[in-house]
Amino acid sequence: MSNLGTLYGLGVGPGDPELITVKAFRVIQESPVIAYPKKRKGSKSYAHRIVEVYIRPEEKEMLGLVFPMTKDQTILDREWNGTVEKVWQKLNEGKDVAFVTEGDPLLYSTFIHMMKLMQELHPEVEIKTVPGISSFNGSASRLGIALADGDDHVAIVPARDDYEAMKKAIEDHDAVVFIKVAKVIDLMISVLKDLDLLEKASVVTKVTSDEEVIWKVSELEGLELEYLTLMVVRK
Repeated sequence: MSNLGTLYGLGVGPGDPELITVKAFRVIQESPVIAYPKKRKGSKSYAHRIVEVYIRPEEKEMLGLVFPMTKDQTILDREWNGTVEKVWQKLNEGKDVAFVTEGDPLLYSTFIHMMKLMQELHPEVEIKTVPGISSFNGSASRLGIALADGDDHVAIVPARDDYEAMKKAIEDHDAVVFIKVAKVIDLMISVLKDLDLLEKASVVTKVTSDEEVIWKVSELEGLELEYLTLMVVRK
């Protein structure tokens, strides 16, 4: 039992490499295997780019894991099981594996499913997480917006194609951070217009990274935005 490696879920922050924690830095240094989400086309994932300044690839085993972008459950199960087995092989060799994920590992992260499946398939594995600064914190900081004060209510909501639900989320809270907003940006703008809150919304892509873009919301209609885009509405 004790000669198994530990699986770490490592939050590496919203984009700026300086926003990783001292603990995450230490775990990266001490782990022989760094696992990271890899795009099929071979380009580096966002999390990988955040931490690469801290990694000498020749000293580490870099384990790139491809995560299927499909709703087909058969393919999902097959690919995910294969991914977990790749990580398990390293753990079974007695090596600690640090799985790096942008933001926080327990907040809308790929690591959550990895952790659940590993617990299911290999319950003997010890799993530890290192919290990270999320894009919500990063966006509040970069935009200079206080997300909550006093008794304010804040919501984190994955944006979706449901006008009434998105409108209600804004009406029911003092501040809302909408993630995954790129694919429904036109709907979100029409909600904001109807609530007369267009001026109270901010949109930012890849917050705190060197590719960060802060958008003027009124100019976003019809634009194709990157996946790592969020909207902050502060009433």
